[in-house]
Amino acid sequence: MQSDRPIFVIGCPRSGTTMLQLMLHSHPRIAVPPETRFVVPGYYRRLAFGNLREQVNRRRLARWIVGDKDTKFKELRLDGDKLVEDIVMGPPTLGSALGIAFRSYAEQYGKSRWGDKRPSYFHHVDLLLRLFPDAQFVHLIRDGRDCVASLKEMPWYTKDVFHAVTNWAEAIDYGRRHARNLPADTYYELRYEDLTAYPETELSKLCDFLGEEYDPAMSEPYHVGRLAIPQHKVWHSNTHGDVTTARAGSWRNRLEPWEISLCETVLGERLTANGYELSGAPVAGRSHVDACASVAAKRRWARRRKGFRDRINRLREPGPVAAQLTTRQLGELAKV
Repeated sequence: MQSDRPIFVIGCPRSGTTMLQLMLHSHPRIAVPPETRFVVPGYYRRLAFGNLREQVNRRRLARWIVGDKDTKFKELRLDGDKLVEDIVMGPPTLGSALGIAFRSYAEQYGKSRWGDKRPSYFHHVDLLLRLFPDAQFVHLIRDGRDCVASLKEMPWYTKDVFHAVTNWAEAIDYGRRHARNLPADTYYELRYEDLTAYPETELSKLCDFLGEEYDPAMSEPYHVGRLAIPQHKVWHSNTHGDVTTARAGSWRNRLEPWEISLCETVLGERLTANGYELSGAPVAGRSHVDACASVAAKRRWARRRKGFRDRINRLREPGPVAAQLTTRQLGELAKV
C-alpha cells in the first residue's frame, strides 16, 4: 500500500529547504506548497476556536485559516469558500482541519500525498507530531558558515550574525535530539552538499525512507519552481536553474574574518561532527563568543516559557488535536 503520511521539511533557514521542497514537489505523488503560517499559530490558538466537535467552531477555525492575512493562505491558491466547507464537514480535530488544507493543495495537482516546508519547524517537531502522529520529517543540513553568510544577505533577516550562528546551532542540536528520540521511519537527515553533488543518489535514498519510488523529475526541480515559489520571493531565484554545487563553501568570500572565527569557535564541534572541515581560523574574541551565549540563553528561556504555557493549555483542551485523515491514523482510530 502506498504511503499517505505527511512530510515535513525542516532545517536552519538558508539550508536549501526550498530546493528540497521543489524536488519533493516534482515527485508525481507528492505536493509541497510554498510556506504558510497557519500550522503552528493555529495550534497555539486552539483554545480560542473551542470544541471542534461543533460545526460552528470548525467553521470559525476554517475562516481564520482562509481569511487572516498572517496565515498566508493565499499562497496555496485554493478556493477559500470550498475549503471552509470541506473543513466543516471533515473530522472534528485541529490536525484534521489543517491537514485538509494541505490535502486540498495536493489534490489540485492530482497528487495523493502532501508535505509542508518551513525551516523553523525543527523547533516544533513535538507539536507537529501531536497534530500529525504519523508524520515524517526530513532535516536538510548545510555548512553552518554558508547558512550564516546567506542569512546576512537576506532582505527579511533583521537580526545580527550572533542570532544567525545561534540559529544554526539550535537546528543541529534539535536534530541530534530528534535522531535520538524518534523512530527510524520518522526522522531522516541529509546534507545539502551531498544533495547538490549527487542528487539522484541522495533523492533515491530519501525516497526509500518515504516509501516512494524515485522519479528522475526530482533531480530537475526548476521545472516546478515558477509554480511552487511565489514570484515576490526573489531570494529563491537560484532554484529556477539547474541543481548546482556552486554555492557550497562560498562562506570563504562572504564572511568577514572575525565572523569565520566566530562560526568555527562556537560551531566547531557541530561542524566537524557533520563532516565539515574547519579552516583553522583563530579563536574568536571573548566578547563575540559571549554575545552568542547571551542570544542562546535568551532564546532558550523564551522557548521554556512558551513550553510551560503549552503544557498548561493541554490540560484545558476541549477535545483531541490529532488528525484523522491518513490510513494509519484511521486504523489507529478504529482500534479504539
